[in-house]
Amino acid sequence: MLKPNHTIIIAEIGVNHGGDLQRAVSMVHLAKEAGADYAKFQTFKAENLVCADASRAEYQERNCGGDESQLQMLRRLELKPEDFKVLARECRDTGIGFLSSPFDIESADFLAGLDMDYWKIPSGEVTNLPMLERIALYGGPVIMSTGMCDINEVRQAVKVLTDNGVEREAIYLLHCNTQYPTPAEDVNLSAMEQLATLGCGGVGFSDHTEGIAVPISAVARGAKIIEKHFTYDKTASGPDHRASADPEEFKAMTEAIRIVEKAVGSAEKHVTPSESSNLKVARKSIVARKPIRAGETFTIRNVTVKRPGTGISPMRWYQVIGQKASRDFNTDELITL
Repeated sequence: MLKPNHTIIIAEIGVNHGGDLQRAVSMVHLAKEAGADYAKFQTFKAENLVCADASRAEYQERNCGGDESQLQMLRRLELKPEDFKVLARECRDTGIGFLSSPFDIESADFLAGLDMDYWKIPSGEVTNLPMLERIALYGGPVIMSTGMCDINEVRQAVKVLTDNGVEREAIYLLHCNTQYPTPAEDVNLSAMEQLATLGCGGVGFSDHTEGIAVPISAVARGAKIIEKHFTYDKTASGPDHRASADPEEFKAMTEAIRIVEKAVGSAEKHVTPSESSNLKVARKSIVARKPIRAGETFTIRNVTVKRPGTGISPMRWYQVIGQKASRDFNTDELITL
């Protein structure tokens, strides 16, 4: 669950295992070593997900090559239900959370028995009312990606979930762009601000950009959850590897996020403990410009402003000017009234 000052980081393994269970198991360990809180997969039955003649997305064509259909591609990437039980157990034994996104209702029913901390709704299911109702039936909390959506579609999906029993505070909305990789000019991190107006439990960012600069920036803008595709090799064959982070890159991202989440702090402008000692050193006080005799009037000719800041603040300048010295002051001596 969300913790104060801790960004949830999800390593989206997705289908980067290529349909190989042992590869998926090894990636769980790589994700843990890279600092992820959760290893996430995608659960589907290819025949329930796409029609036989459905074409692949442009990025899938570009990254996979060949002339196979989307159905053929997904069959090749599909894991068996028993495989996900193995992966959930492996995650538990490794000390990393297990998540998987259902892409059909049969898969949602299966995942309900794996005791996940969150439901993860992928962007393509935001407008799938039967799927939203089924997930709501099992209860929250819910993380929902919002790629390809405008704010009204997200609002409608949230309403379906809440109308069917999910608490609004248990819904977390991830801004997302579903192009793999996403061009920087299309990321639009500022959209998280509009998602926040829906009053759900929090906002985050599901990243499909190359590199790690954007997800780190998202944390600085208030993202409480970061999801990033994760691969063992960015040059591997498959639809998502190019827009994924390899273990070294992912670890660098998690380390940077852990620094940024501390640096974000609160909305209150205040003096922090680490800089409080600098007040005396770097601020200034009203001091004698030259020797001043008792009874002389303080003027701009005999007083000035210098460090340290242990005396009367220069913000009280006009309270000092015109007053009479109560005693003698030497040059650079702090003025007192």
